[in-house]
Amino acid sequence: MKLYVFNPDADMALGNNEENYMAPASIRRMAEDLALLPIWYAQPGDAVLAPSAYNAAYLKQMQQLFSLEVQLVTEPELPDYADVQIMPWAWNRAMRKRMLKGGVTEEALPTFEQLDNYRRLASRAYPLALQSLWNRQEMAYVCGLSRLVKGEDQSPVSAEIIADFKEGAVFKSPWSGSGKGLFWCRYGFKKEASDWCNRLLREYGFFMVEPIYNKVEDFAVEYYSDGRGKVNFVGYSRFVTNEKGAYNHNILTSEKQTEEWLQQYVPLEAFMRIRKGLEEGLHTLYAHSYTGYFGVDMMVCRQEGEPAYAIHPHVEVNLRMNMGVVAHLLCENRIVPGGEGRFFVDHFSSNEALRARHEYYSNCYPLVIKDGKVVSGYLSLVPVTPKSLSQAYILVR
Repeated sequence: MKLYVFNPDADMALGNNEENYMAPASIRRMAEDLALLPIWYAQPGDAVLAPSAYNAAYLKQMQQLFSLEVQLVTEPELPDYADVQIMPWAWNRAMRKRMLKGGVTEEALPTFEQLDNYRRLASRAYPLALQSLWNRQEMAYVCGLSRLVKGEDQSPVSAEIIADFKEGAVFKSPWSGSGKGLFWCRYGFKKEASDWCNRLLREYGFFMVEPIYNKVEDFAVEYYSDGRGKVNFVGYSRFVTNEKGAYNHNILTSEKQTEEWLQQYVPLEAFMRIRKGLEEGLHTLYAHSYTGYFGVDMMVCRQEGEPAYAIHPHVEVNLRMNMGVVAHLLCENRIVPGGEGRFFVDHFSSNEALRARHEYYSNCYPLVIKDGKVVSGYLSLVPVTPKSLSQAYILVR
């Protein structure tokens, strides 16, 4: 049995790298509200760590509707599962301490050396080697440039680092995800940008800088590495971000539909060559050093001249479980073939607002299930409680 834990503060905790790291109150609230999210990607016979209040009744209902063979384990019950394999959203020192304090044996947890190696692999700087993959034949349909700025190279940071980026630049923290840890510099290198960059140099010793591209679409390619030499393609995930690059929602669609959608921008043959080259690089970087799901975020970008569009094939490598994998598995396992929809993770300023929207969607989009799969309608993927401020849900048509 594997025990799944949803810890959405994983990236922040990885950047902090302290055992006693405590996430902001809003993130802790989110972790509790969405604690049951792993029931949608856990395997039969596995369990999810979550409080029993509200979650137990909701899980029972989902077990009946979808024949879910997943059980609930609460924190006080952890000593009864001392040797279980823990499957968090992602590992970090704070998660290790939480599990150890809860009663999981040290032998069942990663060592500090393993955590330090994972932190290195999960850095935005590590996949820089992927930039050398693209040969002349593929360059017509490929864009994407990222630079590493180190403390010894530029301290204090000056405007020279973005002198070549005519449309502006985006600075990226070494450890963050879902559109977090970004600073957009569109109108010149002003004091706020300088302060942000120099703070990162003091904290981490380096950061990333990229030009701002004329983005048209976001999508990702999802993989699973077995840690023993194989990186397997899992599927695609289309997603939408806001103007600052923060994750908004996923589009639930099939692999075939995604490839058809891509062809309005680039020939499928060109994209498949890009994907093949990427996978060769991913094999070298992660096949023997990382075990688990991960996603490679990509962009379709508009460019001057011909071809009119190009693929940025490695915007970010999210070396952890991610919402794209969740969306893909939901589409594959819980929605009728050919069904389309949206997968959302929303946050509210008040519980009243969340419950009002939940009631509205329940009435306007009644859930239709056939043979354990959603045909159409609205489904909250976690219980809506009197304390909830965050919610994950799908709308299917």
